[in-house]
Amino acid sequence: MRSIFFVLTVTILSMISCTMHTEKETDVTDDFQYTVEQFADIRILRYPVPGFDELTLKQKELLYYLSQAAIEGRDIIFDQNNKHNLAIRRTLEAIWENYKGDRTTDEFKAFEVYLKRVWFSNGIHHHYSTEKFEPGFSKEYFQNLIAEIGESEFPVSKDEINNTLVPVMFDPDIDAKRVNQNEGDDLIVTSANNYWGDAITQAEAESFYEAKRDPADPEPIWHGLNSRLEKEEGALVEKTWKVDGVYSAAIEKIVFWLEKALAVAENEQQKQVIEYLVDYYKTGNLRTFDKYNIAWLADQQSRIDFVNGFIETYGDPLGIKASWESVVNFKDVEATKRTVIISDNAQWFEDHSPVDPRFKKEEVKGVTAKVITAAMLGGDCYPATPIGINLPNADWIRKEYGSKSVTIENITLAYDKAAQGNGFLEEFCYSNDEIELQKKYGFIADNLHTDMHECLGHGSGQLLPDVNGDELKAYGATIEEARADLFALYYIGDDKMVELGLLPDGDAYKAAYDDYIRNGLMTQLTRIKLGDNVEQTHMRNRQLIARWAYLNGFEGNVIEREEKGGKTYFVIKHYKKLHDLFGELLAEVQRIKSEGDYEAAKNLVEYYAVKIERDLHKEVLERYEKLNLAPYSGFVNPVYIVDKDSAGNITGVNLDFSEGYAEQMIRYSKEHSWLPVYN
Repeated sequence: MRSIFFVLTVTILSMISCTMHTEKETDVTDDFQYTVEQFADIRILRYPVPGFDELTLKQKELLYYLSQAAIEGRDIIFDQNNKHNLAIRRTLEAIWENYKGDRTTDEFKAFEVYLKRVWFSNGIHHHYSTEKFEPGFSKEYFQNLIAEIGESEFPVSKDEINNTLVPVMFDPDIDAKRVNQNEGDDLIVTSANNYWGDAITQAEAESFYEAKRDPADPEPIWHGLNSRLEKEEGALVEKTWKVDGVYSAAIEKIVFWLEKALAVAENEQQKQVIEYLVDYYKTGNLRTFDKYNIAWLADQQSRIDFVNGFIETYGDPLGIKASWESVVNFKDVEATKRTVIISDNAQWFEDHSPVDPRFKKEEVKGVTAKVITAAMLGGDCYPATPIGINLPNADWIRKEYGSKSVTIENITLAYDKAAQGNGFLEEFCYSNDEIELQKKYGFIADNLHTDMHECLGHGSGQLLPDVNGDELKAYGATIEEARADLFALYYIGDDKMVELGLLPDGDAYKAAYDDYIRNGLMTQLTRIKLGDNVEQTHMRNRQLIARWAYLNGFEGNVIEREEKGGKTYFVIKHYKKLHDLFGELLAEVQRIKSEGDYEAAKNLVEYYAVKIERDLHKEVLERYEKLNLAPYSGFVNPVYIVDKDSAGNITGVNLDFSEGYAEQMIRYSKEHSWLPVYN
C-alpha cells in the first residue's frame, strides 16, 4: 500500500562516513559542493547527477521537459498542506524582497529563518513532525514589517494579513498540527491539512468512502485519491484536482510540459505512459490513473523514468487523499545489476518467507527494480526527498501486474558525502568495533536494505480474498512500512545475500542491524520535541520494530541496554537471534495486513510505536545538541541550461549546480507559481 522509503537523514545515511560506493561515484568531481547551508534543524545539500553527460541529446531534452513538469506543481503541495500556506508564503516573500529597513537585527534574521522553514516544509507545519513551527520573532515585529511595505506588494490585503494570517502564524492553538494521529481524536477535525473541507468529521468521511466501495470489484479504484471532500448545503461533494477543476492553473502547466515530452519519448511504451497521465490530468478519471500505473509498470526498456501525480497518502490521517509529487530520473546501469539480482530471485524470497503460506503469493509477478539517478525533485519530494520508491500503491495492481522499485543512489551518496567526519557515530556507537563495522559496510548495507524494502518488501505477500486493503485505517501506513522493513531486515541477515553476491561477507548485515536498532530506539528521537509522542509513520514503524525486538528478546539477552560514561547505548549481543525475531514479527505483521485485523494493528502500534521514555529522550537530545548537527536534510535542484538554435530547436542541455537555496525558492515562486492564494 505504501511506496516511499524516506531517508533517515540524521540517524543513518547523513550521519555516517562510509567507504564503499558504486562506480558511478567516479563521475563526481572531488570539489563538488554538497553542503549549501544550515538553519534551524535543517541542512540544505546539493545532489550530483552522475551519468548525465553520457545521455543522448534527445534523452536530455526529455529530462528537461519532465523536470519542468516537476516544478510546475509546487503550489499544489503548499495548498494541500494548509489552506493558508500560499497566502502566507507569498506574504513572507513580499517582505523579504521589499523590506528596506535593517536586515541585520536578530528579529529580521529570525524572520529569514522562518521563511526558509516555510519553503522547506511546503508550508507552516514541520515537514516531518507535522507540528506548526513557531516564528522566532514577535507578532508586533511582523506587523511592523507589514506596515512598512506597500499594500500592492502583498497577495492579500493588509487587513486580511492581520486578521487571518497573523493568528494562523502566531496562535499555537490554530491549525496546530497538519496530520494528527492521536488515538481517540477526530483525525480530520484536529488535522490542519487541506484535504477535507470545513465542518467535515472523520465519521462522515469514513462513511462517505465506505459507501463507495464495491467489494465485488476485482479492480477497485482508489476513491478520493485526487479530490477534496467538501460540504455544500449539508451534502458531501468531491472537488476533483484536474484541468478545469481544483488546481487547474497548475495542472495545465504540468500537462503542457508532459505534452512536450511526448515528442521526444524514448519509445512507444513510454509515450503511452505519458498519454495516459495527460488524459488522467484532464479528466480526473481514476480508472485512467490505473491504466497509467499499469502502463508505467510495463515500461522496462526506457532509460529515462519519472513519477508525477497525486501519489502518496501520508499527509492525510485517513490515508485516502494523495499529495502531489514528482521525481525525474534515469537508470544507473551499473548499480542496477544488484537490483536485477534481487528481482530475478523474487520467487525464492517469497517462498522462503517466514509468514503463513496462506499469505504468500504462489506466483510473484512483475517485480522489477533498478537503481536510479535523480535529475529533478518536485512537490512532496522537494526539498526533502525519499531514497527509494516502490509503486504503484493499489494492492490489486501489485497482485496482478507487480511493482516497480527504485533506489535513488545519487541522493544516498550526497547524504553520505556531506556527513563525513561529523562525530555522530562516535557519539552514539557503543564501541570502536561498531564504528568500524559501520564505516566498512554501512553504505552498501543501507542501500541493500532500501533495495529489499522497496523491491520485495512492499511487493511481498497477499491479502485474503475478502480483504480490501483499507481495513487498518489510520494504522495501515505504519503496518505497511513495518512489513516492508521487516522483510528487508529478515533477508539482509540471510546467507543468501552473500551467496548472491549482494553483500561481501557474513558480517556486513550487522551494520544494518546496528543502525536500525540504534535508530529505532534512540537516535531518531532527535527529531521529536521532548514530551511528545512518535507521530510520523516511518518513525513509528522503526520504533515499533526496534522496541518489539528489544522487549521480546529480553530474556535471551538479544539486545542489551548498556551504560558507559553516563551515556545509554543499545548493543546487539546475538545477531542471529535478532534475525529470527525479525522473522517472527514479520509473520505477525503480514497476518495483520492479510487478514485486515484492525484491533491487532492498533494494539501493536499503540503499545510499541507511540510512547517515548522521557529520561532517555532527554539524554539523546542533550548528546545530539553538542554535535551542532541538523536532524533533517533536503536539496536544491540543479538548474537546466538549454541552448537553442535560431529556429527554437534545442541543441544542448547542461546542468548548473551553483544556484543557492533562497535564490532557487524565489525563482520558483516567480516562474512556477500559478494558483490563487485560496483554492
